[in-house]
Amino acid sequence: MKNKLYFLLILSITLLFSCRKQEPDNKLAPLTGTKSGVVALGSPVGDVVGKITVGYQGWFAAIGDGSPINAWWHWTQNWGQAPSSSNNGIKSWPDVRDYTNTYQTGWANLNNGQSAKLFSSFSDQTVNVQFQWMQQNEIDCAALQRFNPNGSEGPVRDAITAKVKTAAETYGRKFYIMYDVSGWTNMQSEIKTDWTNKMSAYTSSSAYAKQNGKPVVCIWGFGFNDTNHPWSAAVCLDVINWFKNQGCYVIGGVPTHWRTETSDSRPSFLATYKAFNMLSPWMVGRIGNVNDVDNFYTNVQQADQTYCNNNGIDFQPCVLPGDLQEHQRAHGDFMWRQFYNMVRLGAQGIYISMFDEFNEGNQIAKTAETSAYVPAGSNFVTLDEDGTYCTADYYLRLTRDGGRMLKGTLALTAVRPTSPGGGSGPSIPYGQSITLKGNNNMYVCSENAVNPMNCNRAAAQGWEHFTVVNPGGGKVVLQNNGYYVCSENGIQSMNCNRTAIGPWEQFDWIDNGDGTISLRGNNGKYVSSENGTIPMTCTKTTIGATEKFRVNQ
Repeated sequence: MKNKLYFLLILSITLLFSCRKQEPDNKLAPLTGTKSGVVALGSPVGDVVGKITVGYQGWFAAIGDGSPINAWWHWTQNWGQAPSSSNNGIKSWPDVRDYTNTYQTGWANLNNGQSAKLFSSFSDQTVNVQFQWMQQNEIDCAALQRFNPNGSEGPVRDAITAKVKTAAETYGRKFYIMYDVSGWTNMQSEIKTDWTNKMSAYTSSSAYAKQNGKPVVCIWGFGFNDTNHPWSAAVCLDVINWFKNQGCYVIGGVPTHWRTETSDSRPSFLATYKAFNMLSPWMVGRIGNVNDVDNFYTNVQQADQTYCNNNGIDFQPCVLPGDLQEHQRAHGDFMWRQFYNMVRLGAQGIYISMFDEFNEGNQIAKTAETSAYVPAGSNFVTLDEDGTYCTADYYLRLTRDGGRMLKGTLALTAVRPTSPGGGSGPSIPYGQSITLKGNNNMYVCSENAVNPMNCNRAAAQGWEHFTVVNPGGGKVVLQNNGYYVCSENGIQSMNCNRTAIGPWEQFDWIDNGDGTISLRGNNGKYVSSENGTIPMTCTKTTIGATEKFRVNQ
């Protein structure tokens, strides 16, 4: 009896593996049940499968930033002239408070009175702070866009690639090269040369993305039915197979309707698309509201996912924050519906379009919150455009929670869990009198408007109580005895001696999720108790123990 049972067991296992479809480039792929109930032959979790990837342009520069291009690269129409109302190349205005290196533009001052400055992607600090944002918001991977590197832009793109590698290693993120072949005349030969002579060297970095043990490369633009992507299916297939023969896992950034080969896809390309290890159809310009999102889910993306499952191809759909200037975002509801649909679809990964695309207004990087942070007289739409205040980092935080839902650490939910105003803890206690206790267990003191503020009082009396004033825009102002707390723009010690509310008297109230709060000044730096040893400052770039305060304890 035991021998018979043993024979039946061996027979069952043999039949199971003989029936399992194999794909040469997915030999490690297990049978996985997706959330849509379809049994898929997908790759195991790696650096792109099961992960959030953001498209990273890294293509902004400024005259005087030391870059090889020495131009207002991508900020303007005329790169030789400073950005201004008559020379503008962007749709959204970035929040630049976290950058130490910024460059003066020709725009009028911001509505808060500060100079209108922009960042350069050539600055190490810019790239580092952006990858730090990725780390803080659990964004796994950045797809570094690489256009034809053989023209005048080549040297600056090469330099930024090296900076991305360093930042990814520093902040524990992954990156890979994403070739955008748009307009690349001699693409078929030159892309191979560029990979062989330059880009392949980056695969030795611990931060370079691997999937199924292979370095990841994406090629965006094959099969698009326009004059900017003119190659035949045979030429594109040759390039895909060449990269696969180099040992790469190859992603295809393909037209929206790749499977049915309608208006946006060239005919007879399906066999070429099937050669990719992963497909990522483009969605920018296809959807603009929640109804569009659901229509694509029902009529296009479900069938796309099924096709990929049946053909051993990983599927990485795009998720967009929406064009801010076109009022598509609905304070995050538009983006969250996409996350919800793609997770319940069973997608193998998600691609965010884009991280820093201020030109098209589809960026998730920190963006102007309110009209106070855009140039006076400009028509830039800010994150509070529909009347709901959103912090500058809101779409980074929304991406964090979408990633958690993809990975199963957050339950599948159609209701957006992310607060536009920041944090999920107690609301800001506007109108209330509060005390602030530092990490040293001492209270913050206003010093009766006479001396710089300190965090060194053992008991809370009159000078240690502050009324929380609401100046609008989600900010807070702290008042004691008729005077307002001032950050002094981080230049000197903090004081409580101002009789009027201006930009330096307003702070972001940040719930740290551990029973403490932090205060961020108008200069983008954090208020520090300085552990009670010296007067308080607003100069810290990160939140540590001395930048955390307990309220009313």
